[in-house]
Amino acid sequence: MGVDGRLRAVVGLAQAMAAACAPRDSVRAAARGARLAMDGSFAAISAWERERGRLRVLVNEGERRDGEEEFPEDESYPVHDFPEITEFLHERWVGGGGPHAWVDSAVGDRPGRRGEALRRRGRATCVVAPIVLSGRAWGELYVARDEGMADFDEDDAEFATVLAAVIAAGLAQSDRLEEARRLAFTDPLTGLANRRAVDMRLDEALEEHRRGGGGGEVVVSLVVCDLNGLKKVNDTLGHAMGDRLLERFGSVLSLCGAMLPGALVARLGGDEFCLVSVGPSADEVVRVTEEVCLRAAELELGEGVACGVASTGDPIGPVKSSRRLFRLADAAQYKAKAARSAKPVVAGRDTAVVRLADAEPGGPGERRRFRGRA
Repeated sequence: MGVDGRLRAVVGLAQAMAAACAPRDSVRAAARGARLAMDGSFAAISAWERERGRLRVLVNEGERRDGEEEFPEDESYPVHDFPEITEFLHERWVGGGGPHAWVDSAVGDRPGRRGEALRRRGRATCVVAPIVLSGRAWGELYVARDEGMADFDEDDAEFATVLAAVIAAGLAQSDRLEEARRLAFTDPLTGLANRRAVDMRLDEALEEHRRGGGGGEVVVSLVVCDLNGLKKVNDTLGHAMGDRLLERFGSVLSLCGAMLPGALVARLGGDEFCLVSVGPSADEVVRVTEEVCLRAAELELGEGVACGVASTGDPIGPVKSSRRLFRLADAAQYKAKAARSAKPVVAGRDTAVVRLADAEPGGPGERRRFRGRA
């Protein structure tokens, strides 16, 4: 397709999205327009759900394989399987570059599992373009060609970058319809869930835990994380760098949280974050939290993180409300911070934590800032 043809394709894509009556129609028009413009056999648009640590497929368009639905109800992939969106791309953007598409193939050696996915579905090559809204990665455009078709090249990647920008502009219009709802449950700096979303999820999970989940007790776990060194970064390097540290740790927590199916990752405020897990065992949650500590220690800013874990899968006594789980996780995190521990402290496995959490307000060893009494 020549320059004129590509220009017409861009205009057609923008017009199709503008004519769409609903967000779903807009996304489908975007995928179809991109597939036709790129001479692809298949296209998909996925959204990065930071609080879930996953890429969720919104639409599959073109020649679909078994298991690929046009509008899948819950087709998603953990971002640690496709780490470019949280690691490679982020470093490029903060280094002053813009988002740029890249080409992958069934025989490529790029990290992640895209090559494996191409081979499994009989496709030979793909181009992946980040979709950016308001300066933040929103998701990605994915266009593939089947075996026997010409491979994508760098010119195609450049064109896909343009298409992703056009798609972003179209999505921004429909996205405003959901903005009020999203703001109510999202931290504006990191894109993670906020405290309101955490409270709702914990209340639902603990009700399920009390009912027994229909087939045995459901394990509910809460991890509270406190970034070390944020004040020092703010005081010495400025608040912009402090915000960068918060965003980078949010990405780390999202990436690790994806290892726990259905986990919710949130920023509570300031330098405090948390992770809510429903289902996985306490041991699994502790293992993932240890990974959070390791990755946080490797960040270019800050001084690592202090993490506390409280899980109904450990001997912590009855948990009648989310406030008690918060007190236990908060007490464990406080002990981890005081001891400068490189690993999480786990309530129940450290009996002193339970005593600290259950201490009378203002008593010996009581932390000044516990969240509500159980």
